[in-house]
Amino acid sequence: MNDTLVLDGIEKGYNRGKPNAVQVLHGASLHVAAGEVVALVAPSGAGKSTLLHIAGLLDTPDTGTVRLNGREMGGLGDRARTEARRREVGFIYQFHHLLPEFTALENIVIPQLANGTPRGTAETRARSLLEKVGVAARADHRPAALSGGEQQRVAFCRALANGPRLLLADEPTGNLDPGTSDTVFAALMELVRDTGMSALIATHNLDLAARMDRIVRLERGRVL
Repeated sequence: MNDTLVLDGIEKGYNRGKPNAVQVLHGASLHVAAGEVVALVAPSGAGKSTLLHIAGLLDTPDTGTVRLNGREMGGLGDRARTEARRREVGFIYQFHHLLPEFTALENIVIPQLANGTPRGTAETRARSLLEKVGVAARADHRPAALSGGEQQRVAFCRALANGPRLLLADEPTGNLDPGTSDTVFAALMELVRDTGMSALIATHNLDLAARMDRIVRLERGRVL
C-alpha cells in the first residue's frame, strides 16, 4: 500500500541557540498509508500541533524529510508549498474558525474558488457535503446562527471542499460536549471513508481514537 504521508527523522526546536531554546520534536517518524485513518494521541505540550503543522506544510522542520504522495516537500519554494498544501491537504482545528460574515455554504465555496473551481461547481459540491453531514437545511445560515456541532460539521466540509488526499485534524471535537462530540465524529469518519482519503487526527479522547485504524503516541518528541 502506498503512503500518503511520510515523516522521517523530524527535528524541530524554537529559539535555537538561545538560553530559552526548546526542542519539541526529536527525530519523529511517521507514515500514514493511503486510505488509512490514524489517531495521534499525546499529552498537552508534547508537540502534536507542531507535528501536524509540519505534516501540512505550514511549518518546516530543522532536519528530516516530509513526503506527500511520494513527493519530497523539502526542496519546494514558498509558492509551490502553498500550492501543494491547498490541493493536497485539508485542516480541521478544535475551533471551527468559520468566517462569521459568510453563510455555511459560502464558507465551503470560498476555498474552492481560491483553487480555481467555477462557482456553480463549488456550490454544488458544498451542498453535497452539507447534505452528507446532515446540515443541508442550514446552508444559508451564518455561523452565529448555528450550534457548536453544526459549526464544526461545516468546518469539516470546508476542509474537504477541494478533495484533499490528506486530512489533518487537531482535536476536532475537543470543544464539544461528549454527546455532540460522538455524533460529529461519526459524521467526520463517514466523510473520510466515503472519499477514501488518509487522515491523521490528534485527540485526547481514547474512545474516539479506538475507532480509527491505528493509534500512535507522541512522547518526548518521538512517535511511538
